Amino acid sequence: MRRFKIVVLVVLMCSLTLSADNKLKGTTMLKNLQPANTPDKNNKNQMYDFIFVNADNTYTCRTNRDTKLKATDFVVGESPKFELDGDKAKLKNVPGKEAKCTVVRVEKAAAPN
Repeated sequence: MRRFKIVVLVVLMCSLTLSADNKLKGTTMLKNLQPANTPDKNNKNQMYDFIFVNADNTYTCRTNRDTKLKATDFVVGESPKFELDGDKAKLKNVPGKEAKCTVVRVEKAAAPN
């Protein structure tokens, strides 16, 4: 029975290690930030699409309706930090403002000429 508990513990530790490795972190370049909806009486917050690039891919990431965000907090052309975990992303600009969004499109980055 003791050996079984050790095996279960080792398997759990390995699975936690593998799940932690799925995150992609680094610095990116913000290519574009554009509005994604028209606010109305029921949905008062503007949704935004972030378009950012890392070495491999270009990502389009949309904020949630519940997220209140100032477009001036994220300047196009700057290099915010990003964290990507599956289809969830976080962007953090230099002053520390953070935006959470969901990836809605991934495109292979163009090869340099």
